[in-house]
Amino acid sequence: MRATNAPASRARRKRVLDRAKGFQNNRNVWIRQAFKAVDRANAMAYTGRRQKKRAYRCLWTVRINAACRANGTMYSRFIAGLKKANITLDRKALAEIAVNDVEAFAKLLEIAKA
Repeated sequence: MRATNAPASRARRKRVLDRAKGFQNNRNVWIRQAFKAVDRANAMAYTGRRQKKRAYRCLWTVRINAACRANGTMYSRFIAGLKKANITLDRKALAEIAVNDVEAFAKLLEIAKA
């Protein structure tokens, strides 16, 4: 007699079909199409998580640059000045300061210029 390990196979198929809920056409019914669709969805989710980090860093850079330009300097000179002054604030924190605390950002600009 052939052993199929039915409980594990059924559990695996059920898990994939649960993940495929909400997919259209046969992708949420047929197991072979559901496997492909879920694999692709997992790959896209992985890529999307990396793209989200990229997009946020771009947003922070744009905000810092806008605040720098408003105070008469350039983003690249500001970042270079901070590195020379050994100020290790990341771009997320700098963008937050640029948006919410203009006086503190002006002080950082003075330090970066000096």
